[in-house]
Amino acid sequence: MNEVEKQTIYDLRLKGVGYKAIAAILGKSRDSIRGFCKRNGLAGDSRVVALNVKEQMNNHLLCTCCGSPINQKSRGRTRKFCTDECRRKWWKENPQARNKNDAAIYHYTCPQCENDFSCYGNKKRKFCSHDCYIKSRFWSDEDGI
Repeated sequence: MNEVEKQTIYDLRLKGVGYKAIAAILGKSRDSIRGFCKRNGLAGDSRVVALNVKEQMNNHLLCTCCGSPINQKSRGRTRKFCTDECRRKWWKENPQARNKNDAAIYHYTCPQCENDFSCYGNKKRKFCSHDCYIKSRFWSDEDGI
């Protein structure tokens, strides 16, 4: 069984699809699908499986992105993701989940190009971009800005 088939089985079980239906979709035997599901904690009534997986994700026992088990350390903050790749992927796909505080959005005018810009969480920022900083720092007026 390849990784695409494993992911398909996982996704279909979370949607509440039974062993026979998954076997018909993938062209595998019902027993091979059932065996995979038992080994990966997806066994039992399909509706209950979907609820259990959601509950495990809420308790941070499964990765929020890919659903694989997470090894929690005994100390420190509880992990929500199994790897840094999963964390980056999930935050890239879910930017609305960020809790941005309006008090931490600062509005400035760039001293180089005189454009208005805003930045989040950096009250010491002066320039709108790295290019403006380089031009201000290293270029003289004779260089032709």
